[in-house]
Order: sequence, then structure tokens, then C-alpha cells
Amino acid sequence: MTERTLRVATDVGGTFTDLVAFETGPDGAMRIVTAKSDTTPPDFETGVLNVLAKGGIAPADVDFLAHGTTVVINALTERKGVTVGLITTEGFRDVLEIARGNRPDFFNLHYVKPQPFVPRHLRAEVPGRMTYTGQERTPLDLSALPEIVDRFRDEGVEAVAISLLHGYANPAHEIAALERVRELWDGVSAVASHQITREWREYERTNTAVLSAYVQPVAARYLGRLDDGLKARGLRNSPYIMQSNCGVDSLAAISRTPITMVESGPASGFWGAAELGKLIGEPDILALDIGGTTAKCSLIEAGEVRIMTDYWIERSRKKAGYPIMVPVVDLVEIGNGGGSIAWVDDFGKLHVGPQSAGALPGPAAYGKGGTEATTTDANLWLGRINPEYFCGGEVTADMAAAEAALRGVSERLGVSVDAAAEGIIRIANNNMVNALKLVSLNRGHDTRDFTLLAFGGGGGMHAVALGKELQVRKVVIPNAAAVFSAWGMMMSDLRRDYFVTQLADLAAGASEAIEALFAETEAKAGATFEAEGVDPAQVSFLRFGKFRYQNQEHTTEVPLEGPVTEAALDRIAADFHAAYEKEYTYRLDAPVEMVGIHLVARAEVGKLRMEPAPLGAPDAATALKGRRDVDFALEGVHASDIYDGEKLMPSMALDGPAVIEDPGTTIVVHPGDAARMDAYRNIHITFGEGT
Repeated sequence: MTERTLRVATDVGGTFTDLVAFETGPDGAMRIVTAKSDTTPPDFETGVLNVLAKGGIAPADVDFLAHGTTVVINALTERKGVTVGLITTEGFRDVLEIARGNRPDFFNLHYVKPQPFVPRHLRAEVPGRMTYTGQERTPLDLSALPEIVDRFRDEGVEAVAISLLHGYANPAHEIAALERVRELWDGVSAVASHQITREWREYERTNTAVLSAYVQPVAARYLGRLDDGLKARGLRNSPYIMQSNCGVDSLAAISRTPITMVESGPASGFWGAAELGKLIGEPDILALDIGGTTAKCSLIEAGEVRIMTDYWIERSRKKAGYPIMVPVVDLVEIGNGGGSIAWVDDFGKLHVGPQSAGALPGPAAYGKGGTEATTTDANLWLGRINPEYFCGGEVTADMAAAEAALRGVSERLGVSVDAAAEGIIRIANNNMVNALKLVSLNRGHDTRDFTLLAFGGGGGMHAVALGKELQVRKVVIPNAAAVFSAWGMMMSDLRRDYFVTQLADLAAGASEAIEALFAETEAKAGATFEAEGVDPAQVSFLRFGKFRYQNQEHTTEVPLEGPVTEAALDRIAADFHAAYEKEYTYRLDAPVEMVGIHLVARAEVGKLRMEPAPLGAPDAATALKGRRDVDFALEGVHASDIYDGEKLMPSMALDGPAVIEDPGTTIVVHPGDAARMDAYRNIHITFGEGT
């Protein structure tokens, strides 16, 4: 007999706050609860408490709570952070303004760089200098700091960022400056760059410290109110917070450096895809999340999600954006979702996105005043979505408004409404195929070796068409696909990523210094976990090295197995050559240089254990709810079986053409294809195997 356990994940989005809860009884039986409620800015914690109440979840009964939020990315994009003062090395006051010279809109003579988050009059300098090897070249002089702090107070500064030259190599000067600022200004929100990243590149590191300071008071207040509200209702332990690196961390740690949760929403979905892939024997996954506004995709190889630190916000073809040097899941995001607007340009060419109808007014079929045709309107018109079961039956589809919006597109194109709707679907699919190619084919991966796992509200609608174009092995639509990102939080480990820059030629005699750096970093990580009450026996490490050909600018990351010894150096070099050639199609006969290490430290905390359900009969007739004509765009119109997704049981199988209707999503099975439900209630779709 096992004890009853209740694990809960909540995910705050721009429009809705999602909940998924897993209750395991003494007999091992599992009950799954999902719920949605409105997001409640600026008091986002209210939405979390509301969705718990809507799902019938009492915080006092919860054993483990994971939480993801858009509060950080929203504060950045909406400019709702606090006034920041920057302290930097003498002579480097303008590093934020100088930025990078590789402007995206290169031939625009009127191009203007993005405004720094800290104006020049709030950027202060202190004498002192470290070298890139971490040696002190000039002693730190903090005699001017009292005057700087007084000026910051007078200017209304609420947070202080400290980024000193080569602080990644030796943070001693940053530590001293941070301690002195806190002595002079009791209770001020302050952060130094080494607390967030130990990688080089002054502009990126300084901007990261600034943006972390910018959101720190906002995030700390939010997380504090959330923690207080939950504990006032009986929650025994503080919630764990989802980060951008696919792991959760303690609320206390996240409050100190909240910038690490800048992309917590997408990260949890892709981590869920990796964990589900291991569960069903599919370690190589192309993961696709199609929501209302965007589609996001990432590649998972051998069960591991790729993490990188070259992350930018607000970057586009015409704007340089802002770098954030924190561990973020490697993803590509495009403006293609259910609410993406279809439009015709001056040359009569049809486009879909990146503009979106959002939640209000939303697609025309929502009946909230929307007049622009969207992908959702096209799916409704073609019979792919059931107008009588729109949004799980909670919304009555306004088909007259959808037709009027689509007719506006068809008239500009000079085609029928049906042809316009088909064109919208095909172009939306093509946009998503191109995004999937960026994370797969463009990096040397053969998509025929991968399974496409699609989730989000729109994942099942488009997945089969995308999978066929990319010739993937098969398509998998996970159980509860509409709230899959919240499920991913339940599968996440307590995780921290440590990136440390240290140059070393990958030559004879280099192993001792490299191994010492890993050992030192592992010791620091272990001590941090132990100080927070984590059993050292639970902590495990993954090692990666960042290498490049000598004199190149950027690096390729290579996994490292076991200790770094002299005997292992040749194997490490060979692995780098192979990884480099896979991504860039060639290799060089040149010396290899290590630029730094990447250490992943993780420990399990309340991770969900999924148990398969008993398999039943393959006949899905009991789930059949009717038939209707469905336009599959490329394959034309077919009379199709319509199935109730909630009545499909493990082992049930069906042939296309068919549509599976679930309260949160709709799954389209194309003619000639076959679908079956596995023991975890995921739907597997294979091509050309139907009757």
C-alpha cells in the first residue's frame, strides 16, 4: 500500500492560468485534474489561487507544487520593471550603448539601436581591473561608492546591477562591490553578474545583470505574495519554480536571480516531451508546441534537451534585441498559432502571421468582434474543428463571422472561400515546417530518424501534415496536450546549470586543469544543494565542454563522459570534430581549444512516476460519435469518422480519415493513416498504415 499523494503544477500564461494535478491513491490508482482560469495581472497570484479553487484543489492537501509564470518576460517586454542603476569598471560605462555592431537591418541608414534599460546618467564607474585570466591588474577602489549610492537614491533607483570587467574569471571585485552596496543601502535589491553567469562577453554579461536587476523586485514581490497566499491556505512547503533550463528550482533561489525563469513556459513543455519520449521508447523527438499566438519547436536527441545561453528578447529582422546570458532551452519560435491572421499583400500573395488576433477579439469565430481571418477560422470552415464542439463546447462558433472574414481573403485572392481556407492551412503548415527544419535539417539531423511530438491547443490539428512533409517516423499527440507544459513541470528535476569560461588548448597536459575546474564547480554546486537541505546522494552531474577551432569566434558543445584524463583528450577532440562537422558540414585540420565548461547539477524533488494502464480491446467503436465531411487541404474532402477522445481507451485503434475531439484540442488523422492509443493515453499516428 502506498500513501495518497497530490502533485500539482500551475502555469500562468498571458490569457489563462492552467492547472494539472495528479492524485495517486493508496491503491496506486491515479486521478488527473485539469482546469483553466483567467490570468489576473498585475496580481498574478490571484489567478493561481483561483485555478486551484476551480480544480477543487485545497493547498493543504498538496504534497508538491511546481509553478511556471510569464511574469518575468512580461515585465521585460511591457517595460514594467524598476529603475536600475549600474556599477561597472572605469572606462566601460557605455558598454550597454555600444552593444554589438552586427545590426540586423544592415542597409537602413536610419537604423537606431535599442535603448539600454539603464540611461547613461544612472551608469557609474569604479576604478579597478581584473585580467581575462582572473589576475588583479589594478586594485578595486570603492571610495566613490557612497556618493554613487546617494545619487542613485536621489534618482529613484530601486535595484542595483554590478558588472565589472572580467568578473566571470574572478568575481572578487564584484563580491566586494556588492557587499559594500548592501552596507551602504540596507535592503536594496542588488545583483552582480557572477551570480548569474560566469561566461565571457562583456556586453551580454552586463545586459544580463541589468535585466535581472530590472525584474528582481517585481518577481520577488510576486513570488512572495504567491508563497504567502498558498501557505495561508495550508500549503506545507514553498512551491518550486520552473526555470528556462527545463528544471525547477527553489522559490528562495529563484527570487535572488529571477531572470532564469524568462522562458519557463516553453521549457517545461519541451522537458515534458523529452521525458515522455523516454517513457514510450522514443528518445529522439522533434517537439512542437502550437498555441494561440506562436508555434515553438525544439529538437531532443537521445532524451536530452539542448540548453544554450545565446538567448535574445525582442530580436527581429529589423531590431537587434537584448541578450540574456542564462541557460535557456534551444528553441525556434514563429508567429504562427490558432489566432494568426491571414492577409494578402500588394502583390496578391497570401501570408499567415506573425500578427495575431490574440484572445480579444480573437478569431472571428469567437464572436467577440474579430473581423480578420485566422488559422482557427480556416480549420472551422474546412470541418477540421467541430463548430458544435468549439473550445470543448464552451464557445458557440460564430460561423457567419468566420465566413465573412474568410470571404474577405478569398475576394482579394480571386478564389473561392474553400480554396482560401485551404491556402491558409497550407501556408501555416509550411511556416511551421520551415521552423522545424531550423532545429533539425539545418543542424545536420535527418528528420526520418525522429518522432514528431506535438502539443498545445493546435498541435494535433497540424501535426500529421507536418510529419508527412518532414518524413518523420510517426506523430505522437500526448495525453492532455492542451496543458502539456504544466505536465512537463511534474517531470522536472531540481536543476541548475553552471557555465564557466576558462581557455585551455586541448593538448597534452590540459586534462589536469580541466578536471580541476569541473571538480571545483561540482563542489560548489553540491554545497549549494546541501545548504538547502538536499541529500548529497540525490545530486547527479552531467558534464559538457564548449570547444572551438583555435581563433574561431563561437563554440560547439560536446558531452563529456567520466573524468577528463590525458587518455580521454583524443576522444574528446574526435567528438568535437564529429559534432562540428554534423552542424557545419566540414571539419578543419586545426588545433582545438576549450573555451569553457557546462555543468548540469540536478536532483529529483517530487518527480511524477507514470504507471501504464491495462491494455484493452483495439476496437474504438464505443468512442465513435458520428461522421462529417472534412477538408484535409492537400488530400481534399473526405467523409470522416469523428471520435470522442475522452472515450478512447488504451490499445484502441482507428483508421483515417478521422478526427478525434478532446475538450482541449482536436486531432486530425489523414486518409490512409492509422492511430492507436498507448497505455499512457497518448495517441500514436503512423503514415500509410490505415485501411
